[in-house]
Amino acid sequence: MVDDVRVITQQFQKAVERARQLEAVVARQDSRVRELEASLCARDARIKELEAHGAPVSLPHQPAGGISAAAPLDSSPITTEPELEETLKRLVTKIAMILQAEKCVFLLHDPRTMELFAHRPAFGLTDEQLRAFRIPDARGVTGAVFQTGQPLVVHDMASDERAERWIVEVLQARNAATVPLTIEKRDDQGRVTDRKIIGVLHVFDKRYGGQFGEEDLHLLGVLSRNAAAVIANAKLLFEVIEEKNKMAATIESLSAGLVLVGTDGRVMLMNASAGAVLGLEGHAHIGKPFAEVIANDQVKEMLRLALAANQEVSQAELTLTFADPGSGQEHEAVFQIQTALVRGTDSGDLIGVALVFNDISEICSLERMKSAFLSTISHELNTPLTTIRGFISTLRQDTGGFYDLKTRQEFYQIVDAECERLSRLIGDLLSLSRIESRRRLELTLAPVNIAALAERVVEAQRAYVSKHTLRADLFPGLPPILGDEAKIEQVLINLVSNAIKFSPGGGEVLIQVTPADDGVRVSVRDQGVGIPRDELPRIFERFHRLDNRDKRQTYGCGIGLYLVKHLVEAHGGSVSVESEVEKGSLFSFYLPLRPPAGEE
Repeated sequence: MVDDVRVITQQFQKAVERARQLEAVVARQDSRVRELEASLCARDARIKELEAHGAPVSLPHQPAGGISAAAPLDSSPITTEPELEETLKRLVTKIAMILQAEKCVFLLHDPRTMELFAHRPAFGLTDEQLRAFRIPDARGVTGAVFQTGQPLVVHDMASDERAERWIVEVLQARNAATVPLTIEKRDDQGRVTDRKIIGVLHVFDKRYGGQFGEEDLHLLGVLSRNAAAVIANAKLLFEVIEEKNKMAATIESLSAGLVLVGTDGRVMLMNASAGAVLGLEGHAHIGKPFAEVIANDQVKEMLRLALAANQEVSQAELTLTFADPGSGQEHEAVFQIQTALVRGTDSGDLIGVALVFNDISEICSLERMKSAFLSTISHELNTPLTTIRGFISTLRQDTGGFYDLKTRQEFYQIVDAECERLSRLIGDLLSLSRIESRRRLELTLAPVNIAALAERVVEAQRAYVSKHTLRADLFPGLPPILGDEAKIEQVLINLVSNAIKFSPGGGEVLIQVTPADDGVRVSVRDQGVGIPRDELPRIFERFHRLDNRDKRQTYGCGIGLYLVKHLVEAHGGSVSVESEVEKGSLFSFYLPLRPPAGEE
């Protein structure tokens, strides 16, 4: 668990750092786009000025890198999809205006489908046209520009064989200029070390019946390189941000509490589980020294030792007291606490110390229940053995015939009852062992007459009671079911013996067998001490025992009802309980006429 937390924390910190780096790259690219916008605005103004004075419009080529910043720039980084779309919307609008194009659209490459698809936003295209604009990456003008990386001008889309029919028919394009969207990586000397084409940039239909020329291709080339860089870096940033958010959600949803403290002693991260353990809410404590945030002295000492010694520290258990938000009542929980050193995945430098809280309250409770079970089972095994040994010893020492035949028969009956008790307990333990080892309960299926089986169990139990009245109410003519007779008998014996055991004052124990929904229902009702309402949800749990208010009574070892539930469910049935304190309990189980096909 600690190793997993360490890996998750390292990945989260790496994603955060990568996101910061990409935000800086995208900010620079966004500034570059705004510089281009300013340059295009100045160029547009100059064209209009020359046209107004009747002068010929002839502007010298600018080198791709030589862009003047004629206007103040907003260099806020692109960190969301809407911000990216807004930046590209301004860009495609400017491109269309400067090149006097009626339509402008980016197409990006999808490597999964090997197609180029239109990317929002576009100029002069409807949303429906954008959704339908998909071209195979090796077809027509679009595919040629993408595959070769060379710009193309098409003067007559209708007659040029390279033109895609969809563009001609749906967009009714007359002419076009297309350039690749290329991203480049450069070294410290500005030399290109890697180049990748991610799509193409189209402009269609020169206004006023004009044609696109070399000047237009040059402008498109400059703009496409910067637009490609913005799109690529922004998308990469969004992927890293999504990865960071997924990691943060994973950490937040951990059932274990997690606190990450940096090497400077300040809290870098704390999930909700840790906040609940330490009594902290929200994120106001992030960035503060852990000694100011964490009140528990043991936790603070563990963090201090881990940071000072640069090694992991483990503490077996820590018991903390909580106040329930609803009732205000305090309750205790036991945690196992460990620290883990978190290092950068690339550099190996120490990032900080992760403190992990594992709630082991249930485990501790289970251990206590197991201890109580072992103590009880020892008593349960020892009691009949002591009784058997005592009566056998008495009979062996009676060499002179002191005890008459009737008395001897009573002794034999007691020994037989205690042997039956031992046999039942050992059978329960064997079944428990099979369930605990996650082995399937093996059923020996055969037709079973439930009514006759219930009658036999009642008769057998009558021999061992004196204060109770055992009665069977059996529906006549019940069909046999397909089941394991020995295991169904084990269920009945457990329920009837429980009814007797939890009715120390005597009373009636009623066993009913009735038809129900393609099966049979068996109920055992007693007039005993009953079960408190808050105990009912846990009554079929392993090792669960009722709170014994009468300390003179020993109320079982906590496995009988657990076995009842599993044995019934192995037959495809179900079990239920109704009870009221001091009025008795009603245990019922349903068995289908045939178990599910998987059990057969």
